[in-house]
Amino acid sequence: MLPIKLFMGREKSGGIVLILSVTLAMILANSNLAESYSHFFEQEVGFIVNGEPYLNYSLHHWINDGLMAMFFFVVGLELKREFIGGELADIRNTILPIGAAIGGMIVPALIFLSLNIGTPQTMGWGIPMATDIAFALGVVYLLGDKVPVSAKVFLTTLAIVDDLGAVLVIAFFYTSELSIASLLFGLGFLAVMFIGNRLGIKSLFFYAALGIGGVWVTFLLSGIHATIAAVLAAFMIPADAKINESVYLKRIKKLTRRFEKEEANEVRTLEEGQVDVLTHIQHDTTIAIPLLQQLEHKMTPIVTFLIMPIFAIANAGISFTDLSLSDIFSTHVALGVTLGLLLGKPVGIIGATFLMVKMRWATLPSAITRRTLLGLGMLASIGFTMSMFISTLAFTDELLMTQAKLGIFLASILGGIGGYVLLNKKSK
Repeated sequence: MLPIKLFMGREKSGGIVLILSVTLAMILANSNLAESYSHFFEQEVGFIVNGEPYLNYSLHHWINDGLMAMFFFVVGLELKREFIGGELADIRNTILPIGAAIGGMIVPALIFLSLNIGTPQTMGWGIPMATDIAFALGVVYLLGDKVPVSAKVFLTTLAIVDDLGAVLVIAFFYTSELSIASLLFGLGFLAVMFIGNRLGIKSLFFYAALGIGGVWVTFLLSGIHATIAAVLAAFMIPADAKINESVYLKRIKKLTRRFEKEEANEVRTLEEGQVDVLTHIQHDTTIAIPLLQQLEHKMTPIVTFLIMPIFAIANAGISFTDLSLSDIFSTHVALGVTLGLLLGKPVGIIGATFLMVKMRWATLPSAITRRTLLGLGMLASIGFTMSMFISTLAFTDELLMTQAKLGIFLASILGGIGGYVLLNKKSK
């Protein structure tokens, strides 16, 4: 089990598993199992209440609205932690990457719109706006010390803001017809979670019941994408622990002294007194960790190594069997996504950065050279997960989704390679 734990603890491992999942999806979509692969995700799953189907959706829909809600819940937890004590805690230190992120979202959208304006395909403008934080940071960690710390912080902050931007885009622009009644119920459940937080309730069951059974279900029925409910619910999770650091230290010191005084034995098992002390230490250690960070720590491996691979297998399969070049280029979707990510992201990020430095709104760290900035911009063009997710919201036509996915894959691969070469100092 130790090799598995070590693998799961590495930052780049999630990217490796995701790449393998995409490869499996592509193989299935172009094999003799293609029809079974497609039909499997079309199966409907739901509940029967008084003989009537309730929440009856396809497996594909459950993955994108259910499992992906867990992904967005973790994104929400990370965003809240960053706002409280992370990269986004002091706005003065994050003006540059925030501005760069905004530029890196606007320019790709404009490129896509310019190529598809006046057509139904304009709904895809949000696809090239997103950066896949896991893949982009995975390449950076792969390069190790060759990337300066200031560049890593810049890219991390940029990607966090990018995630927040993608969430807002989904909330405001990719929402179907609204059910006001369901939305009001959902906001009511959120209000109860907020009040519970303010009253000091730290019960996981309390927030899980209201978050899943209340907020998520009502948002799903309201027409607003259910993943937004997950982000909002994450912001209601308490970020303070049941006991603070000073109280924890006092308790641990007291328990440690008590453990030293407990009678030991000469065998591998512990005496009852020792077990009792360690149980108290374990309990105090748990309640000294804020619920927000407990959930983030426990859910991140599940999202990385289970939910994201399932999402990739369900969505990344592109069949080339009946796909011709004329099909690929029948619209400008593939071209708009490719250029939006591969060209728009670096241009938007670099342009916004130089503008802010020129206007003296921010200062570029000395360790970030032009080559480094271009490399970071190229890595930001890795759209993959979030871009693919937005494509499923933007289009219902299979051909348009296929074109979008091809554009995402091409830009992400070229952007990843380009970023790696530029940031690798040994490269000439």
